[in-house]
Amino acid sequence: MARTCTVWPIIALLALGCKSAGGSEPSSVSAHSAVPAKADAPAAAPTPAATPAAQPESAAIGKPAPDFTLPDLDGNTVQLSSFRGKTVVLEWFNPGCPFVQASHTKGSLKGTGDRYTKEGVVWLAINSGAAGKQGSGRENSLAGKQRFGFSYPVLLDESGTVGKLYGAERTPHMYVIDPNGVLVYRGAIDNSPDGEGESPTSGTLVRYVEEALAAVKEKRAVATAETKAYGCTVKYQ
Repeated sequence: MARTCTVWPIIALLALGCKSAGGSEPSSVSAHSAVPAKADAPAAAPTPAATPAAQPESAAIGKPAPDFTLPDLDGNTVQLSSFRGKTVVLEWFNPGCPFVQASHTKGSLKGTGDRYTKEGVVWLAINSGAAGKQGSGRENSLAGKQRFGFSYPVLLDESGTVGKLYGAERTPHMYVIDPNGVLVYRGAIDNSPDGEGESPTSGTLVRYVEEALAAVKEKRAVATAETKAYGCTVKYQ
């Protein structure tokens, strides 16, 4: 039987196809649709990886001393960079440590911090002992300060963040920072590892911190910029 097509506009023809004379259903459409296909959506731009926060560089001789902010025993915040233009001494402190006790009662730390404070040096003790460790916390630090009779601040670093940043390993561990904020000495207070100032390793007592302070005052290089600290280990967490 002959097939006839209804004469419709081309769009209708493509949509409906041709019917047979007997009224059969339209055949399937093989032509492309008149409506253009949607273009693929552009791929989403990759999310950039998060940039980690810059970490301060560890303390190094001849480099700027890393800045920090710590609370003192009264809850006031103390920031190292606020003392720019002054010489600063950092003393890692543990009032329960026998070496600290010896240094403060008969050795090279006895009265030294207060004497230099009167000369314009900023002297800061730092207790990096974790909570519950020997000599840690406000109450122990306050009792030690009163026992040893010094007036300069004790700062609390119970997280150990600042101590580790400076590489403090012992109590006492000493650091001298010049008025430009550069670390010029770190190590022992002197060469008497018993802390009493009576048994120097060379036969002559050498007070390294005082020598470094003299060099800074006279604007000359520190002759001995680094020594091995002695004393108790810092009681980090």
